[in-house]
Amino acid sequence: MSVGKKFKIASIGAGNVGSSVAQYCAELDLGDVVITDILEGLPQGKALDLTEAGPIRGYSSQVTGSNDYADIAGADVIVISAGLARKPGMTRLDLLEKNGRIISGICENIVKYAPDSIVIVVSNPVDTMVYLAFKKLGFPAERVIGMAGCLDSARMRSFVAMELGVSLKSVNTMVLGSHGDDMVPLPHYTTVSGIPITKLMPQDRIDAIVDRTRKGGAEIVQLLKTGSAFYAPGASAVRMVQSILRDEKQLLPCCAHLTGQYGLEDIYMGVPCVIGKDGVESILELEISDADRESLHNSAKEVQSGINGLREAGIL
Repeated sequence: MSVGKKFKIASIGAGNVGSSVAQYCAELDLGDVVITDILEGLPQGKALDLTEAGPIRGYSSQVTGSNDYADIAGADVIVISAGLARKPGMTRLDLLEKNGRIISGICENIVKYAPDSIVIVVSNPVDTMVYLAFKKLGFPAERVIGMAGCLDSARMRSFVAMELGVSLKSVNTMVLGSHGDDMVPLPHYTTVSGIPITKLMPQDRIDAIVDRTRKGGAEIVQLLKTGSAFYAPGASAVRMVQSILRDEKQLLPCCAHLTGQYGLEDIYMGVPCVIGKDGVESILELEISDADRESLHNSAKEVQSGINGLREAGIL
């Protein structure tokens, strides 16, 4: 990515997450945005609506919509949110085969039209879908990343702030593992202005926050009844886009390809990553307890089960 150029971001999927990604990218003036979707008129309508919001919100990014993958050509970063959303009672693994076929088709077009892009996968089950994308794209692993830990950590930050009555900005958290019920929130790496929450609240309240974090997505699905979360997932993906395009080298929990870190090999899992212009520039291996390591490996078994499911379906 050359200095001084205007960046291009492609948001593949014009649903609530994809359009939120486009909105947040435009409002941060990260670059021009193209929203792509197979439904005629949907990406064009949302793009026009976002363009018309520009004079009021004060951004100059151009937002366009398209049904033609050729229009993602030259994209620096691509965010994939296309696929089916979870419905009440549906697990992420229920989405496996259908979303696997959708992601495979998208990857073929990315290879064709934007072979130099960095790809962020949001579609669920994300740990499995980003592994599929990595295999289908054939890109270096650092350029294929899953969005999960940013969202899970944001949820935990919110719950801690609500519990203690402090600013959201004061809280920092770290969540490892798969994006689902087997994620591994780390209370001892969760602080309020540098103070560990273990010093600020009793264990039973910490346990309740950990449990709510694990079920954060399902809680919103149950409340909405006809959809799933999109504001926070969109914002989380854009936090990663921002760190890439501005080369911020932020330490963010992201779903990255592991090659021995945490004792895991050839799998995508949520871990602390330095995110910069080249994508995942390094992975930080934290000191964690034996219990957390065991939980992380149990989380990996769920992801591996999804990968095996893709193989059995002939998708991978």
